[in-house]
Amino acid sequence: MRRWVLHMDMDAFYASVEQLTRPTVRGRPVLVGGLGPRGTVAGASYEARQYGARSAMPMAEARRRCPVAVVLPPRFRVYQAVSAKVLGIVREVSDVVQQVSIDEAFLEPTELAGAETATVERFATQLRARVLGEVGVIASIGAGSGKQLAKIASGLAKPDGMLVVPPERELELLSGLPVRKMWGVGPVTESKLHRIGVHTIGELAALHLNDVTSLLGQALGTELHRLAHGIDDHPVAERAEAKQVSAETTFDVDITEQARLLSEVVGMAEAAHRRLVASGRAARTVTLKVRDSDFTTISRAETFPSATSDLAALTAAARRLVPVAVPPGTPIRLVGVSYSGLATSEQAPLFDNPADQQEGPAPVAAPTAGPDPTPAPRQWRAGDDVRHTEFGHGWVQGSGHGRVTVRFETAATGRGVARTFAVDDPQLSAADPLDSLGW
Repeated sequence: MRRWVLHMDMDAFYASVEQLTRPTVRGRPVLVGGLGPRGTVAGASYEARQYGARSAMPMAEARRRCPVAVVLPPRFRVYQAVSAKVLGIVREVSDVVQQVSIDEAFLEPTELAGAETATVERFATQLRARVLGEVGVIASIGAGSGKQLAKIASGLAKPDGMLVVPPERELELLSGLPVRKMWGVGPVTESKLHRIGVHTIGELAALHLNDVTSLLGQALGTELHRLAHGIDDHPVAERAEAKQVSAETTFDVDITEQARLLSEVVGMAEAAHRRLVASGRAARTVTLKVRDSDFTTISRAETFPSATSDLAALTAAARRLVPVAVPPGTPIRLVGVSYSGLATSEQAPLFDNPADQQEGPAPVAAPTAGPDPTPAPRQWRAGDDVRHTEFGHGWVQGSGHGRVTVRFETAATGRGVARTFAVDDPQLSAADPLDSLGW
């Protein structure tokens, strides 16, 4: 019986949720991430991507590429609430679901087993319409005979699209794609395949299985050869929540140069960070794993006082662990970086970790006489959720010189009006970000 697996991916999810809850920025370039000098981009809208901005890029670089972007701090509680509502819809229409991250999931509805392509297209169209109509975010959907093909199809369907691949077109679609599109093909495997002239999935499928396994090993070679032929029996099933996220790479030739080692560690820290952000979580512990030429594995870890998802802070910790774990000149064959102590939220300030700030003498308070001095007025930052006793829920568009400008709107109100107040206006207070959803 014909199998149908669907992959749903919510497009530019973090930025899309910000555009949903802040109607004024709909259709405009939006960058979500750290606002400080070491901030990184957690999400970029498609309007911002047209300028070359993207996730995991340093925020300073993204703002140089897209100077007209609206920059907002992440609000993971809001993203998790939207994700939960979307997944609730998915579970209503499919009895078999596997959530992969905060913004994507596989589903294999029993009712679609053996169905014609047109039936699957109607199912996907109705699901996309429900997600948009009931939640307000856009989801792209791909469908095929297995998980890999479904995910590839959803990627090709973006933004805001749908691609259902009929059985008779599967090999045609796969054959022209680069091998890097396949699961299990990272930079090292891609390099090995390129060296023998294999650049597309079709070229990989044309190889004899023995040639593939001799190059890539029995397990990986066999798996990739099957996937290249469109054979994918990976089940759609819920899995236990990961205790950590990680990335590692093995070198073709052992490396000894400290600069090269640091560069590779940074690369693994960035790769693991992409998975961390995709899962909607933050981490307290950074662990560096290295394996030398004698196959001795050494691990060293650093733990922060609170969880963070800031790439700069996590990368800096991984770099600090290198001299602790590896004596200079040691031949290294593998490096990996993992993040653990995962949490679904992080404590403010979101993107400033004390461990990465320059040390200096603690400030000494000047002696005072008489009553305590008047407390400093509240500091508002762009993107803060606020509530005004008269105008309701809003968000800070900017502040300075003792004034703060607030745009009063939610996902339910449509574009709202902006008003300016004194920063210490007693009618203005911090608000729950979830109120911006208007549910």
